[in-house]
Amino acid sequence: MASRGSYATVLRGPQIHSATSQSAALAPRMSAPARVAAPIFGDAKPVSWPGRTPTTHSVHGIDVSRWQGTIDWPTARANGVSFAFIKATEGGDRSDPGFEGHWRGAAAAGVPRGAYHFYYFCTSPEIQANWFIANVPRERGALPPVLDMEWNAQSPSCRHRPEPATVRAQAKTFLDILHSHYGQRPIIYITPDFWTENQMWLLQGEEVWLRAVTRHPEEAYPGAAWSFWQYSGTGLVPGINGPVDLNAFAGSPEAWAAWVAARSL
Repeated sequence: MASRGSYATVLRGPQIHSATSQSAALAPRMSAPARVAAPIFGDAKPVSWPGRTPTTHSVHGIDVSRWQGTIDWPTARANGVSFAFIKATEGGDRSDPGFEGHWRGAAAAGVPRGAYHFYYFCTSPEIQANWFIANVPRERGALPPVLDMEWNAQSPSCRHRPEPATVRAQAKTFLDILHSHYGQRPIIYITPDFWTENQMWLLQGEEVWLRAVTRHPEEAYPGAAWSFWQYSGTGLVPGINGPVDLNAFAGSPEAWAAWVAARSL
């Protein structure tokens, strides 16, 4: 979910909004209450958006892994990073070496953050869920966990593609285990091809984070309800060296404050 490159166009969203009431009480480890600031982001490979653009959304954030290196979280936050999802684990035996630093740094800067797991189809969902639990703290104020499900044609060890019903069953098992442990239902991150090929809309009632880097989710996933939209894999954000994935929350700043209050651990 994360990548690299150099400045081009700049995304500027609406101005700073306050989101301090309930969410602040749920995040005692944060150095300051969660807030929403206008994103001042660039993009190494800008897109000419048809229809609705990312700027129609007020709340923006990033997802990161080891590949972003050391992040200046206060600078990122000041320039519009209102949330972050941080890679923690992959499969049943891999952990991201950048996780702990990103986890602590985001919290210290007051950036609401959650952890994500990259799923492998060659390891059982039970093993993978327990591996995630072993590496990600059940910390009050954290955002809900994320299950990243996508095909990985570049994997040196696992290119297996189960039948759609098996994919959905494994997803449900993983989600159920994490829900029981963390007390919040995880979000599912999905790419367009994975969504279609596995009929992921049949997992009714699950909260989704959708990737669509050339058009709005309402066009890429007709009729789908979503909470997060990954709209670029080549974003440029002050405080981060090189490209980073950019994301938008579906609702207003007020909806964001309510979501954080309701969905934080």
